[in-house]
Amino acid sequence: MKTILYIIQKEFKQIFRNKGMLPIIFVLPVLQLIILSNAATFEVKNIKFGYIDNDHTSTSRALVEKFNASDYFNVLTDFPSEAKASAEMLLGNVDVVLDIPQYFERDLQKEKYINLGVTINAIDGAAAGVENVYITQIVKRYNQHLKIDLLQVSDNQIQPVNIETIPLFWYNETLNYKTFMVPGILVLLVTMITLFLSGMNIVREKEIGTLEQINVTPIKKSQFIIGKLFPFWVIGMGLLTIGLLLAKIIFQVPMVGSLALLYLYTSIYILVILGIGLFISNFTDTQQQAMFIAWFFTVIFILMSGLFTPIESMPKWAQIVTEFNPVKYFVEVMRMVMLKGSGFIDILPHLLKTLLYAFVMNGLAVWRYKKTT
Repeated sequence: MKTILYIIQKEFKQIFRNKGMLPIIFVLPVLQLIILSNAATFEVKNIKFGYIDNDHTSTSRALVEKFNASDYFNVLTDFPSEAKASAEMLLGNVDVVLDIPQYFERDLQKEKYINLGVTINAIDGAAAGVENVYITQIVKRYNQHLKIDLLQVSDNQIQPVNIETIPLFWYNETLNYKTFMVPGILVLLVTMITLFLSGMNIVREKEIGTLEQINVTPIKKSQFIIGKLFPFWVIGMGLLTIGLLLAKIIFQVPMVGSLALLYLYTSIYILVILGIGLFISNFTDTQQQAMFIAWFFTVIFILMSGLFTPIESMPKWAQIVTEFNPVKYFVEVMRMVMLKGSGFIDILPHLLKTLLYAFVMNGLAVWRYKKTT
């Protein structure tokens, strides 16, 4: 035990002695959490909206006013022709163009079927889909109100029944995207920092030639690995603590569940990441190689974790692959515990899978590490 403590002490001294590494470990994650949590959003706002009004009636102006009153659209101008609107969209000056046909008001009063032309810049397919939903909702509400007005001024004595839906939003009552994104961004930072540090640490020993000196000492392989990885486990838990404090103080993210349960799961999850980092270091000879390989796996883990893309929307083969992605389980547990207040039984399947992952990865890493004399 004393040998392990000496190695741990040596590692902490080595970490804090490196003045260039300290900002990367403690300052950059804080800045990244603040910046990414404010920048990464699924909301589509300030949509540049233009229209072609071929009718020029009070009814067509009322429809345009519905878009002007929306928080999502920025109504710019009335284009004189479709060619002018197309040219402006080509230049990127407008995202959506609404084409109101001639005799729009007259045909509505005669209860004819009306076609509205909508042109959307769909280079960003996801944003275009959201914009289409916004437009459809506004036109639908306008159509319903218009039908009610027409019935009220007609001789028909039967008045329509106005049915109003009252939505109830669970777990994120204000629909704040930061509530959804901050736990995921925190997972990203804890994963990246611990993986990079653990992956490059032993490789650094190879580069400076101290690994051979350690190998000829009577230190056991298990003692060496525990002593090398434990400081990064502590750093990972520290990053989680800092991230949770920032999430609560700056972003007001609710923390409904047990923090002790969150720390329990994170302590096991970090063992998985440290095992992957150690496994990578066994196959690399320079820190650059270790960094690039770690970055390769990090990108795959993050993009297939459900952080930015719903797993349900992925192809079937990709959904199967995500079952072997430890980041996926951490993202789900963070959101389950922080936002839903899930208990130990709720996260038990994720916990068991992560624990198995930790045994497998660390077992492979220890087995692959060769202590030669």
